Amino acid sequence: MKIAKKLFATTIAFAAIATVALAEEPKVEAYAHPTLFGTQSQTLIDAESTYQTGGQILKSKNRLGVKNKGDVFISSWSRDLLKAMKESQEKAGYSKDMFNPRKPILRSELAFALTEGLNAKSSNVDYSDVTEGYWAKDRIDTATDAGYMIGYPSGVFKPDQPITKAEVFATIAKQINVKYNDGVPYYKGKAMQHIPSWAYNATNEVIASGLLNSVPDTNKVINSEYLSKEQVAYLVGALRSNSSFAKNLANAGSQSQCCRKAGVTTLKIKLLDRLSAKTSNIGEAFTAKTTQDVVVDGVTFPCGSIVRGEVIEVQRPGVNKCGFIKVKFNKIKNLEDNCEKALPSSIASASADDVKNPNFVARLLGFPFTGAGRVVGVAGRTAGSMVNVAANGLEEIGDELGNTFVETLTLHPGRGMASAGNVLATTGKGIFDFGKLIVSGTFGVLYELGDEITYVLVPSLSNSSSLNPNEELTIVF
Repeated sequence: MKIAKKLFATTIAFAAIATVALAEEPKVEAYAHPTLFGTQSQTLIDAESTYQTGGQILKSKNRLGVKNKGDVFISSWSRDLLKAMKESQEKAGYSKDMFNPRKPILRSELAFALTEGLNAKSSNVDYSDVTEGYWAKDRIDTATDAGYMIGYPSGVFKPDQPITKAEVFATIAKQINVKYNDGVPYYKGKAMQHIPSWAYNATNEVIASGLLNSVPDTNKVINSEYLSKEQVAYLVGALRSNSSFAKNLANAGSQSQCCRKAGVTTLKIKLLDRLSAKTSNIGEAFTAKTTQDVVVDGVTFPCGSIVRGEVIEVQRPGVNKCGFIKVKFNKIKNLEDNCEKALPSSIASASADDVKNPNFVARLLGFPFTGAGRVVGVAGRTAGSMVNVAANGLEEIGDELGNTFVETLTLHPGRGMASAGNVLATTGKGIFDFGKLIVSGTFGVLYELGDEITYVLVPSLSNSSSLNPNEELTIVF
């Protein structure tokens, strides 16, 4: 049983990973309305760096939802990376239309992705073809100094040259250490195309690591000579969420090159509040306390110091949709002398050291309240939508009826007949929308109620995502 628990804990070691959010990026909170026809949502704005928890963070005999959780993080981080890359190019004077995430990734863009994804620190290297004003000069310098990439013997980097799939795999393979099969690389039962013999081992290692399973468009991964910017963003995101890579980052004493360059700080905390993709809201504050001493900006904070954070993004779980939350850690405070420091904005990884869920009695006592809340929420939003549909429809019908009489009596009978036809069309559309809302709302109520019952009886099968009080996290800055 202990071995099983350790295996599960290892599997979810990437339960919470950092992403770099950008200024004025919309953060969406999709309310719990898992109807047949989509969810209602609101959009808020946040501009801070974040890290994410998602999927089923519950003690379980199976691993259902772990893959979905990883994909949620990878997708979110990849979008952030591509947006950062695009904005960096635009700041350097590139046209907005020049950036296409579906086009092959360039050497400069791979340097950007690696340094962003692996938290390498800035440095300076001189290449004759990379000017001071080049959009990714600092990223290229850093990627070279960290050993992620190298230039050419002639002293050039060729930043605007597309980099082949084989070269990308060789670069990624440097950061992992897994067992792999020799020979011609096969992925998903098909031979990898455009892989020269010198890259067989690196490609096989990347395949064996499972990182490619999160990269979109399998056929292009196999058959194309180049990976797109989007595909590489997913690949680097998968590397960030890889448990063995995260473990290397978390080991401050490790001699691995990535850790030496990153200069990591490890913060171990125990949550004092419960965070849930079902119930937490954007802006909700939470606290935790440290379980060991930590040094932040040269100041030592003893065990028991308070860490404060807030939820900045929520996606409610629904039908075939993995719920997740994004949170950020803001400050750490020493209660003994009231010394307080802002925490770093960039987080390399965060892992759940101990996986818990509330006991059966707690779940049972909470069910009447959470169950009623979910049902009332879905039913109320459904009713509100019906009122909105009715109000809009009646307003439009009134306008069209007015137009019918006005156009007819001003000797435009053709337009009057068209307006009369619009009245019938609006009425029919309203009836259809009403029926759709009734069906979807009923489905939503039954779904929410069923999921609440499932959470009480078999929490591992529930579509709930949460971190609970006393859950221990290791955060690596």
